[in-house]
Amino acid sequence: MLNDKDRELLALLSENSRMPVATLAKKLGLSRTTVQARIERLEAQGVIAGYGVRLSDRYASSLIRAHILITIAPKALSQVVSALERLKPVTALHSVSGNFDLIALLAAPSITELDQAIDEIGTIDGVERTLSSIILSTRISR
Repeated sequence: MLNDKDRELLALLSENSRMPVATLAKKLGLSRTTVQARIERLEAQGVIAGYGVRLSDRYASSLIRAHILITIAPKALSQVVSALERLKPVTALHSVSGNFDLIALLAAPSITELDQAIDEIGTIDGVERTLSSIILSTRISR
């Protein structure tokens, strides 16, 4: 069970996971030891699973990104997911409801590499249909 301070702490860590505990404490209005204990508790509970790199807007905007909606054949989910996992341009994969079964997020340094990855997705056994949308800009990112 998370309280409001836990959620505030997670939001701050989402913005900058390398923010010093003293800075977090000041922003939250808590003591340094309290914040450290909260972080350790959230890690132990599995709420915080790890820390990662957040790419700069400048670098991220240099990548060509796309959403690929994918319809798969019955009972082909694990096979398709395994194949998609091996494709480096695939940065995220979501199961969804509706007319499509999966949404893959792709990022590549060029339109040529993105096009090759999209073509490769279409050739995976078990993929019946795809629909691609290239991302032109990001309006909100949290």
